[in-house]
Amino acid sequence: MSEQIKHECGIALIRLLKPLEYYYTRYGTNLYGINKLHLLMEKQHNRGQDGAGVAAIKLDVEPGNKYIFRLRSNASAPIDDIFKQIYKPFQELAEKKSDRLDDSVWLKKHVDFAGELFLGHLRYGTFGRNSIENLHPVVRFNNWMTRNLVLAGNFNMTNVDELFRKLVEYGQYPVETSDTVTILEKIGHVLDQTNEDLYRKFKEQGFTKEQSTKLIADNLDVQNILSKASVNWDGGYAIAGMFGHGDAFVMRDPNGIRPAYWYQDDEIVIAASERPVIQTAFNVPFSSIKEVKPGYALIVRKNGKVSEEQIREPKARKACSFERIYFSRGTDTEIYQERKKLGKLLAKGILREVDHDLKNTVFSYIPNTATSAFYGLVEELTRVCDNVMKDKLLEAKGSLTPELLEEIFSLKPRMEKVAVKDIKLRTFITQDSQRDDLVGHVYDVTYGTVRPGVDNLVVIDDSIVRGTTLKRSIIRILDRLGPKKIVVASSAPQIRYPDCYGIDMAKITDFIAFNAAIELLKDSKQTHILNEVYRECKAQEHLPKEDVRNSVKQIYAPFSALQIADKISELVTPQNCHAKVAVVFQTIEDLHEAIPNHTGDWYFTGDYPTPGGNKVVNRSFMNFIEGRNERAY
Repeated sequence: MSEQIKHECGIALIRLLKPLEYYYTRYGTNLYGINKLHLLMEKQHNRGQDGAGVAAIKLDVEPGNKYIFRLRSNASAPIDDIFKQIYKPFQELAEKKSDRLDDSVWLKKHVDFAGELFLGHLRYGTFGRNSIENLHPVVRFNNWMTRNLVLAGNFNMTNVDELFRKLVEYGQYPVETSDTVTILEKIGHVLDQTNEDLYRKFKEQGFTKEQSTKLIADNLDVQNILSKASVNWDGGYAIAGMFGHGDAFVMRDPNGIRPAYWYQDDEIVIAASERPVIQTAFNVPFSSIKEVKPGYALIVRKNGKVSEEQIREPKARKACSFERIYFSRGTDTEIYQERKKLGKLLAKGILREVDHDLKNTVFSYIPNTATSAFYGLVEELTRVCDNVMKDKLLEAKGSLTPELLEEIFSLKPRMEKVAVKDIKLRTFITQDSQRDDLVGHVYDVTYGTVRPGVDNLVVIDDSIVRGTTLKRSIIRILDRLGPKKIVVASSAPQIRYPDCYGIDMAKITDFIAFNAAIELLKDSKQTHILNEVYRECKAQEHLPKEDVRNSVKQIYAPFSALQIADKISELVTPQNCHAKVAVVFQTIEDLHEAIPNHTGDWYFTGDYPTPGGNKVVNRSFMNFIEGRNERAY
């Protein structure tokens, strides 16, 4: 994606199933769990550059000793900052009392984070302050071990106000209305209730308070706690948590919007937001890693029992397609093939825009994350060239000459590295005229790759959101090469609707596709549709979310995808641009063909998987009409 947007967070959970001594004997270190957590988090760094946090729990600690540990950082390199602090006491021991590093029992008793259960989080803040208080893991402390709750997640709830009101009805007084605090307090409320119920039960059976503590830990029904807590949640979520005594879980929303994967062997249980990071960190095969099923929770009991339990009734699977197009690491074998397929399916639209003139067209990509789609495009173009060559050979039959053969075999896609991002350039100047000049130089071009006035230039991008980087930077700088036509091809369809499940795309006015539709309504004298949609949205404003429909679809209904793409092409063409500009988008049908198992396409179609999504998109449109520059949730 040539224009950066913030997106969902990353989680990593590790539970060592054997005593620390085992890992020292097997792997030569008592820091096995810490080291692996560090690696899991580094490999998911793409999911969080605003901040990070780590929590650890020591199992079976004697009363009077600390057993929950947490560090969070919003430094410029938060993962490095956190693990420098974690490793520091171990390094000091290595310098002064190196024999202590070999003593698993001593380390567990005296050194922070020398435990068996770990939870890491990487934050991409979609909104709000990036203060330490906003970072995960968050903790709900209590003197009862079984009432302590540590939570970290990749989620966003659309109905936070509703959930907040319910907490107040329970008699709570939450200090803020964020979905993080709301979810923490809701699970904590049910956890408290469960503890109270079990305590009364064991008291009636004649057990002492001290005896009841262990019995409660052994009998907590994690599945039931999570089921009760999540009954009113509307959103996309992958949430990991730990209870103070050692139970842990990773739960996923009923539509499978946000991703979560896990692996288990006789030594360890791991969960993470992405599959390839588990493959890399533990050198395990693709087939050994499971996906947490939508509506289920991976539950790891303190006694080491591992199960996947249903928390909510699974609904139609709407796993996020944007995960596959852009956000997730492309080293996942399935994602890599899907991205190549996206590029392959773009070929027909691109060829139409260049009149099938492969001889005079140069193909490239922007940015580097579009390389997989670019490879797929080139493979398809190569296949097209091969078919053309076969046809020409058959037509020539017996009249082939060396010169004709050379001409026929010269047909192949022309690939060049046309644009390179200058990662050292920082656009910190706020004055518009100066900043635009800097933005225009974010990319360098490779001169001499395009024949001025002769060649078309095609660049493939992951997706086009706002179009500002295209207009202010990319197209302006590509135009310096002198192509007769610039074609920007997006491997994603047109982004028309805001996200409300954790990606920073909350304002409909940010989208170039929405602005194009508004311009088309003006051009065709159909602006009355705006008033009609606004009235419908206002009429639904206070309805229960289950009764709300997406009225904003009507904005796009009068126009075809090609008409909107043509208007987008106009809008992103900068002044004094010599080349003709065209923008090609993936079709919805081809998106589903390339990524058949991740059909969450609400960004493109407006088909939100939860009722709260319709409420958010209508609110976003009302904000536009009312001139409110604010988020819709």
